[in-house]
Amino acid sequence: MQELTAQLREKAKELLDAKTVDLVIGYGPTGDNGEMTAVFARKPEDVEKLGLNGQCFRNLAVYLNKPEVRKQGKPAIVVKGCDRRALNVLIRERRLAREDLHIIGVNCDGVGEPLMGKCKFCSVHNPEECDDVLGDQIEMPAEDGQFDDVGEMEQLSGDERWKFWSEKLGECIRCYACRQVCPMCYCKRCVVEKNIPQWVETSPHLRGNLSWNVIRAFHLTGRCIGCGECERVCPMAIPIGLINKKLTKLVKEEFQFAAGMTDDEKGPFSTFDLDIDTDKGIL
Repeated sequence: MQELTAQLREKAKELLDAKTVDLVIGYGPTGDNGEMTAVFARKPEDVEKLGLNGQCFRNLAVYLNKPEVRKQGKPAIVVKGCDRRALNVLIRERRLAREDLHIIGVNCDGVGEPLMGKCKFCSVHNPEECDDVLGDQIEMPAEDGQFDDVGEMEQLSGDERWKFWSEKLGECIRCYACRQVCPMCYCKRCVVEKNIPQWVETSPHLRGNLSWNVIRAFHLTGRCIGCGECERVCPMAIPIGLINKKLTKLVKEEFQFAAGMTDDEKGPFSTFDLDIDTDKGIL
């Protein structure tokens, strides 16, 4: 990782020196434990704050939705393969323009110790269509069983599933950390903040919690790229990702579609074409 960090700093300094970009959004250590957080390098000397290691969990694409970041000028952004998928969705949804970004891809063999589950099933260890790519190509085939946990849930009866989710979602404290960390949650005003009419009760009890989590899951259907950040940051350890994976599984089965694989893809819920054969998918 030291070599990758050196490559990243060199590239970031080159871009800032040449004024190719106005800032570099990357990772940097927060302390001695190796934990990484977002770092914004605006001057060549700032690049010494940048780093890479196995704890680069955050999906930095979330910052590109923020007005305070947009007004700083053209950014370069450091992305893993899963993060690159998020950029593709944002470009497809016209939130970003590809020419307004400088993308620094990092070939990634997974994060976390032990390795996070999402990384075992990842098919994009080597991000594509980047302006620069750091690191050697990763030869790491995706494992089978991506939806095994969804299958286990599907085997339960309706009453058993209701009991499981009632207990889990009943613990939600409505902190909205899942929303804040998600690149796909970019509405200027979230549905939970609207009170005329009030669509979702804001108190942390099961009725409002269920409405919030189900609405958010539906909003992410066909858009979620499986970065897993929502579940990782949940302070109550609610398996939010399991809901998203269920809908991802349905979209894959019904439309043969996975979000964020290209930036010109046709999303299943934003495409209308009478000639589409859903048996063959929409791509």
